[in-house]
Amino acid sequence: MLPILQVGEILLSPDILTEYFCCDLSACGGECCIEGEAGAPVTLEEIDKLEEALAEVWDDLSPKARAVINREGVSTIDPEGDLVTTIVNGKDCVFTCYADLDTPSGTVHHCCLCALEKAFRDGRTSWPKPISCYLYPIREKRLSNGTIALNYHRWKVCECAVRKGRELKMPVYRFLRDPLIRRFGEAWYAELEALVEALKGQGML
Repeated sequence: MLPILQVGEILLSPDILTEYFCCDLSACGGECCIEGEAGAPVTLEEIDKLEEALAEVWDDLSPKARAVINREGVSTIDPEGDLVTTIVNGKDCVFTCYADLDTPSGTVHHCCLCALEKAFRDGRTSWPKPISCYLYPIREKRLSNGTIALNYHRWKVCECAVRKGRELKMPVYRFLRDPLIRRFGEAWYAELEALVEALKGQGML
């Protein structure tokens, strides 16, 4: 069992290196966008980004989501005092949209998607989505001494992502390469990869 790891000033749960994960929308249907008791954690800077992107994603949102945004805005404060995106029906993120997804087998699945990410992938915006969503299944926590800790979060709705990750031999840290670089920078990610190689060389991975 590996101990808590450190890359730069960031603490990491060893699960981030040892567990496998790869999203499988055709299996889960994007359930992470519509399950939960609160919206996605956001920063003040990200609230500005959400509001900037609103015009581009408005037509992709459901009438109920638009009504919530008109009434409450794009963010709120949850019971724990954290800033989060507003939600519909007590669970659905207001930025959820719906689309049919074609799979390699030819089967069409009706999926929940992030309207923000969809707009980004379509080239309509330059910002993909809040970092808390982009980093999932890693969750970031700031400790009392100011240190940032990264933990691997297990959620039943993502069991299919774990299965696919194991099939592809895709560790969590590699699946999340782009969001980790966005959050901490290329130099930090290179240091993480160097740590992985060192642990492999010692037979610890």
